Amino acid sequence: MRDVGLHQPPLHPRAVLLGAQGATGFLPVCDHYSGVEARMKKSLQLQADMAEEFGACVFDVTLDCEDGAPAGAEVDQAHRVAGLANTGLAEAKVNPHKVPVRVGARLHPVEHAFFHSDADIVVGTAAAALAYVMVPKVDTVADVEAAIAAIDAAAAGKRLSLIPLHVLIESPAAVHQAFAIARHPRVESISFGLMDFVSAHGGAIPSSAMGVRAQGDNHTLDQFSHPLVLRAKLEIASACHAYGKVPSHCVVTEFRDTQALEQAARTAAHALGYTRMWSIHPDQIRPILKAFSPSEAEVELASTIVLAAQAQSWAPISLAGKLHDRASYRYFWQVLERAHQTGSTLPKEVRGYFAPEFSPAVPVAAELL
Repeated sequence: MRDVGLHQPPLHPRAVLLGAQGATGFLPVCDHYSGVEARMKKSLQLQADMAEEFGACVFDVTLDCEDGAPAGAEVDQAHRVAGLANTGLAEAKVNPHKVPVRVGARLHPVEHAFFHSDADIVVGTAAAALAYVMVPKVDTVADVEAAIAAIDAAAAGKRLSLIPLHVLIESPAAVHQAFAIARHPRVESISFGLMDFVSAHGGAIPSSAMGVRAQGDNHTLDQFSHPLVLRAKLEIASACHAYGKVPSHCVVTEFRDTQALEQAARTAAHALGYTRMWSIHPDQIRPILKAFSPSEAEVELASTIVLAAQAQSWAPISLAGKLHDRASYRYFWQVLERAHQTGSTLPKEVRGYFAPEFSPAVPVAAELL
């Protein structure tokens, strides 16, 4: 009897291993926000430089129409953001050999007077250039639906795919709705708005909970130890993982304190389940990448297990006296995904998994190694 599968190319691990969990972790681990024109341009240049350095887009740039932008010139800012996004798209078309990068835009909240103006200008003129749109101060699924309606209307006829929505949860009421918001199919990522969340409690949470306590201080209630703040972070992370979405940790304002930032990023990644984190200063990007990167030993072990699994057509294997099957294969494949997203060095045997033709943007069902 002829073995019809004998000469078939092996399936890409994403096609075999990732089901409902597939979306989690597929975004760059750092999301860098910038709203002032000179800083936006520097951020985009740094993104391109680091993409070439690491061979992957290791951080997103979110061009900001809201809090990070000058007040009183909202329409001008929207045009500025759209123009910069389109410039990047034009450069990518001229230089298709360069590593693709990702640019998003943060609009005003859906109830803000300039939300629809933002959508019409930014999405209406730069829809094809946007990897996602961030909408802040989302409290309910109704807010999600309102944002989608405006964004889709502005993007109509301007791109082939729907624009993914990133949302920012910033209130106690929104935390209560985290699972319902994460369940929505257009929501790709949920971020936690720390400072607005603390402010929304009317002084019931101390200002120290907006920051990170100093090393050796075991008493101050900071953003990782105040019970209400910690609960909110865990609720958002849990909701995201329940529906295969990406939980994005809040900003650390102590951007000059590299040690505090690295500790915060490690805690977010290893203790709270976050797979992405905000940056508001270029100096924060590399520490975030470092904190979210797997170690060399983890990458080596993951490579060994995934390659051995593929050699056995993803059937169970025994390695060093331990049984592995698709449940553990999925975990170790995600280690390799995270290594790639953070610019870590991968063994040459697994680098082919991340060739451009096998980008996460390609539907997994069509991906072959």
